[in-house]
Amino acid sequence: MSKINTIIFDLGGVLVDWNPDYLYTKIFDDPEKMKWFYKNICTPEWNMEQDAGRSLQHGTDLLVKQFPEYAKEISMYYGRWTEMLKGPIHETVEIFKSLKESGKYKLYALTNWSHETFPIALEMYEFLHWFDGRVVSGDEKTRKPFPEIYHTLINRYSIEPTKALYTDDNAYNLLPAQQLGMTTIHFQSPGQFRKELENLRIL
Repeated sequence: MSKINTIIFDLGGVLVDWNPDYLYTKIFDDPEKMKWFYKNICTPEWNMEQDAGRSLQHGTDLLVKQFPEYAKEISMYYGRWTEMLKGPIHETVEIFKSLKESGKYKLYALTNWSHETFPIALEMYEFLHWFDGRVVSGDEKTRKPFPEIYHTLINRYSIEPTKALYTDDNAYNLLPAQQLGMTTIHFQSPGQFRKELENLRIL
């Protein structure tokens, strides 16, 4: 029997299919131009600052000032943000539902997500309300993989790390959880996730 009594989910890439490509393939006719735009203008690092609490307007204004010739494309990042959401990752939501219905586990979300866009996702996806608690980086003014956000989750919900499992599609976000004593799964697909949960006798 598993010692795990708590399961912590990342959201984007695990339960929610979010990808800027879903928007920008409509904007750029050349994939190389799109890649250049991500690498040099709307970079992952820039997006992470909004995830860590910077306002969407401030983040947008900074880039528009730097790259005025891309003002339209930059403004679309948050202006048409919902087009980056393809929807739930249904197979993972089914796993989540099974875990919830079993009644054996406390279920939490730990996500890098802007405090301005997360309420939109809450309205769109009913399953985000199934958690026993959520920690959203934009609300906390810090983000994964900084240790503070993991400590916030643990302290707020009285989690015993050695009895907790954390899954994330970004491997670098798993390291702080491992250092705290959590069991971790690097999420790569719903099928792989299910199999690892079965191996741990959680499902």
